[in-house]
Amino acid sequence: MTLVHKTSAWPLALIYTALIVFASLFPFDGWRAQGIDPLVFLLARLPPPYWTGFDVVTNAAGYAPLGFLLVLGMLRSGWRRVLVAVALATVAGALLSLALEFLQIYLPRRVPSNLDLLLNMGGTLAGALSAALLERLGALDRWSDFRSRWFVSDASGGMVLLALWPLALLFPAAVPFGLGQVLERLEAALIELLADTPFLDWLPLREAALDPLSPSGELLCVTLGLLIPCLLGYCVIRQMGRRALFALGVVVVGVVLTALSAALSWGPVHAWEWMSLPVRVGVWGALALALLLLALPRRACAAVLLLALAWHLALLNQAPTSAYFAQTLQIWEQGRFIRFYGLGQWLGWLWPYATLLYVLLRVSRRDGQT
Repeated sequence: MTLVHKTSAWPLALIYTALIVFASLFPFDGWRAQGIDPLVFLLARLPPPYWTGFDVVTNAAGYAPLGFLLVLGMLRSGWRRVLVAVALATVAGALLSLALEFLQIYLPRRVPSNLDLLLNMGGTLAGALSAALLERLGALDRWSDFRSRWFVSDASGGMVLLALWPLALLFPAAVPFGLGQVLERLEAALIELLADTPFLDWLPLREAALDPLSPSGELLCVTLGLLIPCLLGYCVIRQMGRRALFALGVVVVGVVLTALSAALSWGPVHAWEWMSLPVRVGVWGALALALLLLALPRRACAAVLLLALAWHLALLNQAPTSAYFAQTLQIWEQGRFIRFYGLGQWLGWLWPYATLLYVLLRVSRRDGQT
């Protein structure tokens, strides 16, 4: 009998497909028939007159994780025909890309391209082949052994959220590690939507302007923002020593990716300007708290994580974004990051709330289910 493994590859593949759709069709407005024959772009000459190296890299690299995850999901689900799995994953990526290129015909701000289609197919194939190669080398079996040693059997949901956390950090946040700050922009969007309607008076809007975070408030937000993924990992990691290594890795990854986000936003020279004194103290405070909580049982970790999430979101959403943050958004919205603007921001917005739902489900389980 073929052993079937529980795998996070399928939910990750589904999430990644949704992210590709979002990035390909963003900003989802201005839909209309433009009288373009689909064959015009499918049969156009190669290469097209307007293309950049950035477009080539992003189109190929953007689909590679999809091919990798699809093949990984099939192999971890008991599929033994590796070449067939590679072929199916490549066809799936090609069909997804073709469908999105067709839909872009109806979006004036997007330009369908046969080069994009070929690059997407190539990226999917490269990702699928890399998964097949790892299977051939035995790396996937070693990953299964690693997972069984480190994580509990029902860790898939937590692992998916942990895998998405670094991606959510790439979009610049008003407060370092401050994911989920949505209230101010949500209010502005509702005011715009309900303008000149009687429903505008029904909104429970705040009359006074929001007060900026104090240095101590910023310190606390940074501490909680880094502690939250540590506690999420503690909910699914078995041993205390491995929890310590994981917490150290979370802090390192969080700091490096926040610096990368700052470099993309303001330039490499300014990559570390966000590291003010409250932020530095908050980073060390998060690491200290994570080490103090190493021995906490998994169910208790979930309860503490729930409290940390609620506190973190309450603090962030009672503070405004800064003028510098608004300038950063313009860079992402108007520059070469336009394809990833909505994608990255939605990840940053939704990750804490998805984690909150996950933790609520874990805490609500009976003792025998945890």
